Amino acid sequence: MPYKEPKVEKVFYTIGEVAEMFHVNTSLVRYWEKEFDIIKPKKNKKGNRLFTPQDVQNFHLIYHLVKEKGMTLKGARKKLRENREDTVNNFQVIESLQNIRKMLIDIRDSL
Repeated sequence: MPYKEPKVEKVFYTIGEVAEMFHVNTSLVRYWEKEFDIIKPKKNKKGNRLFTPQDVQNFHLIYHLVKEKGMTLKGARKKLRENREDTVNNFQVIESLQNIRKMLIDIRDSL
């Protein structure tokens, strides 16, 4: 049985890494941090922002509402405040369907 490397989860992500994940500028990450209270990065002694995986997940949720669904920042803030659980559940369903679609396309291409 071959050795399988365990998947390493990062504890903190820098602002550059978060911006790169979503193909946006670091200024947008800073701006959304100010606009949405669910994104609360830690800061080290130098003042660098360190995002937890939960912050990245919240950023992904905001990115989905604003960039993919075309909501305004005010509308996204209101939706997260009023129906956060519903919004998260819908987002998880969409994300899992996209993963299934990607997997099926990979299977089709390998045939």
